[in-house]
Amino acid sequence: MANQRRTVNIIGAGPGGLATALLLARSGAEVHVFERHGRVGGRTSIYEKDGFSWDVGATFFMYPRILEEIFSAAGRNMQEEIPMVRLDPHYRLVFGRGGELTATANVEELKRQIATFAPDDAANVDRFLSENREKLAAFRPVLEKPFLGLRDFLDPALLKCLPLLRPTTSVDADLRRYFKDERTRLAFSFQTKYLGMSPFRCPSLFTILSFLEYEYGIFHPIGGCGAISKAMARVAAELGVHVHLDEPVEDIQFEGRRATGVRTKSGVHACDGLVINSDFARTMRKLVPDRLRRRWTDRKIEGKKFSCSTFMLYLGLRGTCEKLQHHNIYISSDYEGNLEEIEQSHVLPENPSFYVQNPCVSDPTLAPEGHCGLYVLVPVSHQHENIDWKAEKQRFTDMILEKLHLLGVENVRERLVSLTAVTPDDWAEDQQIHLGATFNLAHNFSQMLYWRPRNRFEDLDGVYLVGGGTHPGSGLPVIFESARISSNLITSDLGLAPWEHGESKAPESEEEHASAEAVMMG
Repeated sequence: MANQRRTVNIIGAGPGGLATALLLARSGAEVHVFERHGRVGGRTSIYEKDGFSWDVGATFFMYPRILEEIFSAAGRNMQEEIPMVRLDPHYRLVFGRGGELTATANVEELKRQIATFAPDDAANVDRFLSENREKLAAFRPVLEKPFLGLRDFLDPALLKCLPLLRPTTSVDADLRRYFKDERTRLAFSFQTKYLGMSPFRCPSLFTILSFLEYEYGIFHPIGGCGAISKAMARVAAELGVHVHLDEPVEDIQFEGRRATGVRTKSGVHACDGLVINSDFARTMRKLVPDRLRRRWTDRKIEGKKFSCSTFMLYLGLRGTCEKLQHHNIYISSDYEGNLEEIEQSHVLPENPSFYVQNPCVSDPTLAPEGHCGLYVLVPVSHQHENIDWKAEKQRFTDMILEKLHLLGVENVRERLVSLTAVTPDDWAEDQQIHLGATFNLAHNFSQMLYWRPRNRFEDLDGVYLVGGGTHPGSGLPVIFESARISSNLITSDLGLAPWEHGESKAPESEEEHASAEAVMMG
C-alpha cells in the first residue's frame, strides 16, 4: 500500500511561510497556506492607494544568497523570477549634529568621505570589514542550524566563534575599537534598527549587518520588496501549493498537545504538521490554550522584551524630490537619548530620527507619471500606556511632515496628493502584531539561539515556527533562513524527501555583477 501523502498547513503568507511552502512542496508535501488578508506578504506586502504603491514594511533587501538558494531548491532562478537592481549609493545619512555621509559600495570613496570629518576612522574601515568578514564566516553555521536543546551549545561551530561573539558587548561598544567619531559609529550601527533595537543595547554580533551591506550590496526588487512575496506565491502555486487568501485561522485543533489541523470559515483542515508564520506572541495568546503551553505561557510572554514599533507615513507627492537618494536617514542630534525615549521611557520623541525611502528614483512604476511616493518610518515605542495614539496621531503626523525638510523635502503640504498614517495601534490591529512590536521579540542575548522560541516548537507537538519570532531572528535574510531550518526539521520528522539545497548563483566579480544586473533588469 502506497504511503499517504503528508499534509502541512501554514498559518500566514509572510515571506517565511511562503519560503517554507516552496521547500515543502518541492519535498512532496501537500501544502496549504492560510492568510487572513486578501494579499500575500504580511509585513512584506504592497500597499496601493491613489495610483501609488508602497512597501508595507521591509524596504531594504540585502544578502540575496539565501533566497537565491531557496529558489534554486525549488527549481527556479531568483534573478529571473524577481527583477531587481543593485543600488549605489546605498543610502544618504544626515547627522543632526552636523554633516552627512553618502554610503557607497565603493569602499575607497566611502573612506574618502569619512576622512573629511574623521581621518583616523577612515583608516580603520578596512580592518572593520576584514574582521566582520571573519565573524560572519564563523557565525554563519550557527545561524543555519536549529537550537533545540542545551547540547547544541557544544557544537564546534559555536565554540569556534565564541571569542568573536562578545555577548556582553553592545554594537556601539564594539565599534569603538575601530571608530572614535560618533558619526562614523552611527553609520555602521544604525542598521540595528532593522531588528528594532538600539546599537547601545544590541549584542555586538550584529555589527555584521552593516558589513553585509558593503560585502553583498543592497538591492531594490522592481515593484518593491512586496514583489518578492508575490513571486514566491506565484512559484508556490505552480508547484501545487494551495494559498487561501481572506481566510484567517479561527482555531487550532489539538489532540492532547499535538496539533491536528486548523479551522477556518471553510471548515476544518487536517494536517500532519503545522507551521506558524503569523506573529508568535499574538498567535500563542489567541489560538493556543494557555494550559497547553509550558515554557511560553501568557505570563512568560508578558515578561519578555519586545522590539520597538514604527510610525509610518505613506505619502504621494506631485513632482520629484531631487535631493533624496533611494534610501535616506536623518539621525537625531541626540540619538542615544532618542532611543532611550523609545525603549525605556516609552514616550514620543520630539526630536526623532527617521527614514525616508524615495523608490521612484530607481523604480518609476511605483507612482503616477510626474509624481513620487515617499515611505516615511519613525521608530517609536511599542504600545504602552504612556502613549495614546488616538490623541497623538494627528499631532505626530504634522510634526513629521514639518521635519522632512531636514532631508531636503520641501513644500510637502502643497504637493501632497495622498497620505496614510500607521501607528503601533494599527500594526497591532491590522497585522495582528503583539504590542505593535513590528520586529517581534527583542534580540538581546537572553532571547536568541536556544532562548528564542524554537523552530520545532518546544511547547507543542507537530508545530513548527518560521519568521522573525523564532531562531535566527528578524530581517528578511534570517527569516528565509528560519524557513530552511524549519523545513529541514519537517521533512525529517514527516519522512518527506529532502529538498535539494540549491547553490547560490550570486556573482563574485564586478564583471559578473554587471552581467547579473543586465539579467535582473531584463
